[in-house]
Amino acid sequence: MAPVQIRELAVPGALEFTPTIHRDPRGEFLEWFREDDLFPPLPLAQANCSVSAAGVLRGVHFADVPPGQAKYVFCPAGAVLDVVVDLRVGSPTFGTWDSVLLDDVDRRAVYLAEGLGHAFLSLADSSTVVYLCSQGYAPGREHGVDPFDTDLAIDWPRTGRDGRALQFSLSEKDSAAPPVAQATELLPQYAACQEWIADHARRRYSE
Repeated sequence: MAPVQIRELAVPGALEFTPTIHRDPRGEFLEWFREDDLFPPLPLAQANCSVSAAGVLRGVHFADVPPGQAKYVFCPAGAVLDVVVDLRVGSPTFGTWDSVLLDDVDRRAVYLAEGLGHAFLSLADSSTVVYLCSQGYAPGREHGVDPFDTDLAIDWPRTGRDGRALQFSLSEKDSAAPPVAQATELLPQYAACQEWIADHARRRYSE
């Protein structure tokens, strides 16, 4: 199996993975996740799956740090624009975002470290997203910011994979999420994120 191609995104702590896909008349085979592609490895606490109609926008979500929630995101069916946002107060790239097309053609994946914001927009009906999480769901320490915040200026596509115009659909919670400027007291601190990640690496490799 040829090695996966790994590219760092414009947001430090976020990575894009492009797997080697083996195709033949029977179908295809790929490794969509390997623990040794990440340093430190992703501790798996929970695995989520969501299925979304075209136009569904989920996020921008983030969690309190510590412990935060690192994620490894993959789209086995359909297509989504996956977006990572640097919401770490004090980060040199605070407010920066980057995106990756995750779909059932190139079968890329995205990793985002603790403290980063995450969102995705479904570009096709029945788009399926699965993500591995370092921490389980904890409503009291999970938050969101407005995906249409003009300070972030995320360039959301207006058309889906079939070329048709998208009608954005958000949950009530995401629709009511504040802009970044009004959420500063909730945002993770860059120094705390770096300390948590370094401490995890030390614990992992002292075992």
